[in-house]
Amino acid sequence: MRKKFLEVLERAAKFLELTREDLVALLSADDEESIALFHLADKTRARFVGDEIHLRGIIEFSNHCARNCSYCGLRKDNLEVARYRMPPWEIIESAGAAAALGCRTIVLQSGEEGYYSGEMLAGIIRAIKKDNDVAITLSVGDRSRQDYTLFRKAGADRYLLKHETSDPRLFARLRPGTFLEERLERQRWLSELGYQVGSGNMVGLPGQTLETLADDILLFRRMGIEMAGIGPFIPSSRTPLAGEAGGTLAMTLKTLAVARLAMPRAHLPATTSAATIDPLGRVKVLQCGANVIMPNMTPAKYREDYAIYPGKIGLNDTPEESYARAVMDVEKSGRRVGAGYGHTLQHEKSCSGL
Repeated sequence: MRKKFLEVLERAAKFLELTREDLVALLSADDEESIALFHLADKTRARFVGDEIHLRGIIEFSNHCARNCSYCGLRKDNLEVARYRMPPWEIIESAGAAAALGCRTIVLQSGEEGYYSGEMLAGIIRAIKKDNDVAITLSVGDRSRQDYTLFRKAGADRYLLKHETSDPRLFARLRPGTFLEERLERQRWLSELGYQVGSGNMVGLPGQTLETLADDILLFRRMGIEMAGIGPFIPSSRTPLAGEAGGTLAMTLKTLAVARLAMPRAHLPATTSAATIDPLGRVKVLQCGANVIMPNMTPAKYREDYAIYPGKIGLNDTPEESYARAVMDVEKSGRRVGAGYGHTLQHEKSCSGL
């Protein structure tokens, strides 16, 4: 192994703060070095967030989107997608079914659009909270601070707002008409409002370098991100990036492992995209530092049309089958399903007055 790699790994094992140069050294690990990297990331995960894997049931309640992101199959200009919106009663009913299966967190996700007003979504949150003992995560994109305040008062616990890349120029190319700093400003609003804030990036974007990935992780750390969704970029045939190579599982595993070492207390999901490019993708990610799975609780009749990328696993599964698949992956990884809400340690300490 390289001397530089071993020196950085030793620093990480002592839980010292890692620099950009350190992160690049770890991200450039060869096959032999990767084994040591993954082992330390898994050991760090066990020490700081334990052996529980939190199952967060995701409901993709609308695939309408006003954005034209160059990587996403739901982009506004894709006229081949059959668009849908779940009515509020069906969202609430689906959340109850997910809670009954054992999901202690419900994730409500959609494209970015204005059909569901702030008041409408707040009412859905209140109804879910009234009848179910769950935490709620929202992933509905850019909203006004007023809407974020409404959601928080209604009972939303977390908000997932991915910035996908820390490179402002790449961000602007990926998300035409939007700017990275605006996205980060909204993350700051969410933090100020008391949300547990999640973000994420894609591995394998065109033009991305190891330095870009290191900067992504440093940005997560600087913004105080409490959950980072790190998954491979999968090109969609219905987007401007259709001809790109896409991300690999090997690079995704290294990026997630390095993120665990840089942010030992963060929640890191084993993403559906990892399982899409490798049948054992989620299990492998769980063994490299991840501690969250998001089983799909969307009613089966809508799943095929929430096509952010092609080949997504579980399109024909029922919510019960998706939950069982997630539990099976937990068991394969030698871990156990968490019994609690899966709040971050920082949140739990603040709630207990510590």
